[in-house]
Amino acid sequence: MARTPSLETSQDSLALLYHISRELSAALELQIVLQRVLLLSMENVGANSGSIIVLDSQEQPIDSIIVYGERIQDQTTEQLRATLEYGLAGWVLQNHQSVLILDTSQDERWLQRPDDAIDRTGAKSAISVPLLARERQVGVMTLVHPHPNSFATSHLELLQTIADTAGITVLNARLYAESQRQARVMSALAEAAITVTGSLELKDVLQRILDQTSQALGIQTVSLALIDPQTNELVFQAATGLGGQKIIGVRLKIGEGIAGWVAKEGQGVIIPDVQKDERFAPYVDHLTGFTTRVLACAPIRSGDKVIGILEAVNPTSGAFDNDALLMLAGIGSQAGTAIRHAQLFENLQAAHQRYHELFENSVNPILVTDMQGLILEANQQALKAAGYASDTPEGGRYKLIGMNIKNIHKIKAGHTLKKMSSGVTSYESVLYTKQKAQIPIEVYAHPVNIAGGTHLQWILRDISERKRQEQLREDLIQMIYHDLRSPLSNVTSSLDILLNSLPAEKTTDSAFMEGLLQIAQRAIERIQRLTDSLLDVSRLEAGQPIINQVATDVQSLIREAIYSTLPTIQAKGQTLTAHFPDGAPSGLPLVYIDADMILRVLINLIENASKYTPNDQPLSVGTKPDSDPNAWVQVWVKDAGPGIPLEQQDYIFSKYARLSEHRGTVKGIGLGLAFCRLAIEGHGGRIWVESQRSSAKTGSRFVFTLPVAQAGEPQAIIMNEG
Repeated sequence: MARTPSLETSQDSLALLYHISRELSAALELQIVLQRVLLLSMENVGANSGSIIVLDSQEQPIDSIIVYGERIQDQTTEQLRATLEYGLAGWVLQNHQSVLILDTSQDERWLQRPDDAIDRTGAKSAISVPLLARERQVGVMTLVHPHPNSFATSHLELLQTIADTAGITVLNARLYAESQRQARVMSALAEAAITVTGSLELKDVLQRILDQTSQALGIQTVSLALIDPQTNELVFQAATGLGGQKIIGVRLKIGEGIAGWVAKEGQGVIIPDVQKDERFAPYVDHLTGFTTRVLACAPIRSGDKVIGILEAVNPTSGAFDNDALLMLAGIGSQAGTAIRHAQLFENLQAAHQRYHELFENSVNPILVTDMQGLILEANQQALKAAGYASDTPEGGRYKLIGMNIKNIHKIKAGHTLKKMSSGVTSYESVLYTKQKAQIPIEVYAHPVNIAGGTHLQWILRDISERKRQEQLREDLIQMIYHDLRSPLSNVTSSLDILLNSLPAEKTTDSAFMEGLLQIAQRAIERIQRLTDSLLDVSRLEAGQPIINQVATDVQSLIREAIYSTLPTIQAKGQTLTAHFPDGAPSGLPLVYIDADMILRVLINLIENASKYTPNDQPLSVGTKPDSDPNAWVQVWVKDAGPGIPLEQQDYIFSKYARLSEHRGTVKGIGLGLAFCRLAIEGHGGRIWVESQRSSAKTGSRFVFTLPVAQAGEPQAIIMNEG
């Protein structure tokens, strides 16, 4: 039994405290400090056993020591948690008071253990005091004597004095231990960060994460699972150690197993006995043939989002230390960033490969230039089209790249590279090849962002065949016009002679013959209008001016158009109404036009309106002053047809344009509206359509403007007003 000293003088107390201070100041390691404090206290107070529990800043136990006789016990922190919750040390900390117990069997604050039974060690004496530093509790020390009534108040006072001296030393040792631990953790995490982020290949990144985790924690097995965004399941992507390869590909639902729980809750966990944890999914062990005893699992985060988990299994030491979860969580955070970067890089590489394949394998020539027009890239089709597809060193890509885009094709007037950067631009041009050939092309240019800068991508489509077909069509039209004009004139003259040769007195036979001749005459007039329109399309497209303009009464011209189209309209049971403004003589000023050409425009629009309007439905035509009545007169034709979609309202004025829904059901070659546009624009006016698709079938309204005639201009004579 240790001796129990008596304190006879204050000098002895000072000497004791001096001696204790020297002993304690000689060490910074927390376990050494705790050992010295406890042994000095036992020696000077007289005890055969004792313990110290160290608290962190939140007064949670982080370290401890227990001495029984001369033997220091290991792994006591978990054992003393019950003492903190239910025993004497816990009461001292909760009440911030020192305690002297003369007989432990008579005090409920003493946690009775099996070895305290009367037939074993029996009742004892106990002293427990808080360790204070800067008025905060940093721990609690408890000393025990094997016999009741062995401690007195003087022993309590002495122990409190030692505790007051030791408190700051324990705090310093604790802070030193924490700083050492943090330095160790930070060093390990810094090394892990350098290693993990040292690659952008996803497979390599995952392996580096596993290696760093295994090295930092000293474990048998480490595995990593990522959340599949398609199924919202955890999928094990990589593993190392015993049974590691068998877990790859295993899927867990979010919330399933310990790993699924971590992914769902977003917080790490250490399980000291996995087999007893209700969250554990044992079938994974059955699948791998591996037995999981101890497990630490932390979420892998990318920003604020959990993207997976990192799992460490069975440390070689048998248990994880206090820093294990901090270390694992730190590696998990770094892993999230590294994995995300690797995934983005992988996606970028895949996108680049797809673009490269689309670029190189495109059936059309494609070039990329900077905003000055310098060619930076060209695909094989571009090299072939421009005549640079050569296998020789001086040929091929290296000659085309570096040229200016303007050197291989003519940019359409009015288009600049700066304007092209604002959207898609298209026009027809000619490609100049290395062999001096000229290939008609259709150019599509649009801006693209490459490496943070604006560039232009050019798609060149060879339209040689289309141009050849168009030329054949034009040649056919010209042939039709020239070959038909002379015979038509002869037919017209013959019909006039036949009409004039009919007897003056009307008979049934002569009336019948006259009707037939008039039908033939109207058909001939229609053919003549068509051939004249074909010729006008060619002339107007070539830029030839309109030279036969005269001052014309537009209302008289409309009446002439109505007279010419009336048989067609009546044949379908339709009605055609004319709308003219009030006023004398016609309510509108004269217009300066080629009367025959505009008459054909009106007839064309009215016949179109009749063609697309159901039988027995109304049509209307009219005129009114434009928004600038001194310069323009507005004319319109309205039908009761199905209407025209907004996106096709410009297209229908193109040559050979036909709405897809009417192909095969409505006859025509698609030149009528193209002629109307060219004719109106040739007069300086404009033409457009107002139409809205709806179940009510409100039809379409074609509108155009004609220039007002100025004083002194020659005036036209309009015939056949009916």
